[in-house]
Amino acid sequence: MRSVWYQADDSPRLEPMSHDLVDRDPGATPVEPPAAQAAPHPSTPAALRPLGLATLLLGAALPMIDFFVVNVAFPSIQSDLDASPAALEMVVAGYAVAYAAFLVLGGRLGDTFGRRRLFLWGVAAFGLTSLACGFAPGVGWLIGARVAQGAASALMFPQVLATIHATTSGQARARAVGLFGSVGGVSVVAGQVLGGALVAADLAGSGWRAVFLVNVPVVVLALACGLRLVPDSRAEAPARGDVTGTVLLACSLAALLLPLTEGRAAGWPWWSLALLVAAGPTACAFLAVERRKERGGGSPLLPPSLLGQAGVRRGLLAAVPIFLGFSSFMFVSALVLQQGLHYGALAAGLALVPMGVAQFAASVAAPRVTERLGTGRVLALSAVVQGTGLGALLLTLSAGWPELPPLALAPGLVLCGVGQGLQLPTYYRLLLGDIPASRAGAGSGLAATAQQSGLAVGVATLGSLFLALVPHLGMRGALAAVFTVQSCGLVALAAIGLRAARGAR
Repeated sequence: MRSVWYQADDSPRLEPMSHDLVDRDPGATPVEPPAAQAAPHPSTPAALRPLGLATLLLGAALPMIDFFVVNVAFPSIQSDLDASPAALEMVVAGYAVAYAAFLVLGGRLGDTFGRRRLFLWGVAAFGLTSLACGFAPGVGWLIGARVAQGAASALMFPQVLATIHATTSGQARARAVGLFGSVGGVSVVAGQVLGGALVAADLAGSGWRAVFLVNVPVVVLALACGLRLVPDSRAEAPARGDVTGTVLLACSLAALLLPLTEGRAAGWPWWSLALLVAAGPTACAFLAVERRKERGGGSPLLPPSLLGQAGVRRGLLAAVPIFLGFSSFMFVSALVLQQGLHYGALAAGLALVPMGVAQFAASVAAPRVTERLGTGRVLALSAVVQGTGLGALLLTLSAGWPELPPLALAPGLVLCGVGQGLQLPTYYRLLLGDIPASRAGAGSGLAATAQQSGLAVGVATLGSLFLALVPHLGMRGALAAVFTVQSCGLVALAAIGLRAARGAR
């Protein structure tokens, strides 16, 4: 059947149509497309190629690496800039709060103005703010640059998953999401190793500044590849801005995350408690505004109808034990390795390499495992495997404390890595599985916001619990307490997975 072009009476646009359909529609007049007239705009974006995916994953790794790499440089920053503990906490908190607060907005801007454009803008801004961090003359400058760097990350990061969602399908999407899921864990381990190596090398006397300046050549590479290899996509009907929703969401996340990340180091001043009290009402006001805007036919920043989907609700519930557990595990492990087992910064990072390798391998295998078992069962399986790894680590540390070679920790770390590697792509698949491509940016922003908020809250809550218990229980006892709480979260995660499996029948 040969296709011809037709032009409907009420449309200026040429469309492809078969002769049979033209015969059935007397209102459609066959015409030949003039040579000078442009072909119709494609309704679907170009497919994402492997090199384009690699470019996106490189961009996704940058914010995650920088979230954790600064921890290794803290002693050097403190001595060089004469920074107080509270100021050092703000170096982390400023980045985390800005990152989490603007992720949904970043996803929405990608839907509206084009995801490749926002990805490139975010990458460029990340490079500029990395330069500002690297050349910071004082701690105040560094804190401000880190806030700007977090905002740049929020522009860049949601475009990665949204582009994958909009430009792939079927097995290609499953593989891409699996690789995307591996980026988080591998980036954390890479950040620890890279940060330790750069600080120890003290390249050209740069010291801690190298952990930020090393981003610049990576950014240049990502920009060059992104311009040529990343396909553009956007929502078919771009939505108007939602200023009120943006402000309320940013305020509610800041009111929650800022006191949690900064309050302990600052001695819990009155403003931290006031912000925590204000977080709930501000979040309720945000939901009310978004619900009213959606019912009125407007364009909310985060459509409440997304929360009505079962997969989205289960994904958000799963985010709590996954990301609180992951960030607190990395925070506590770094302290145990360096202060308990007396490893250096580089040795501590290298000790975590088996976990990073296992997490990457499990993330790559996750799509095939999910096809056989289903999303819910894989989520439950990941909780069991990770819980077994936590138990193995506790037994190993109890038997050999405080003289343990890194290889003795490898079996438990590998099991934890496998569990985490199965969790991350399964989380994204569960949360985004039913979201249409037109809302890919909003859905990706929601998924990334839940991830980043969970990471920040995990360090603030379970990390603070660990530090509070060390003087009373010792480091091993405090570690056992935190792992016990994390294991309870894994039980909840297994229950969420089994419930999702029953709902999928």
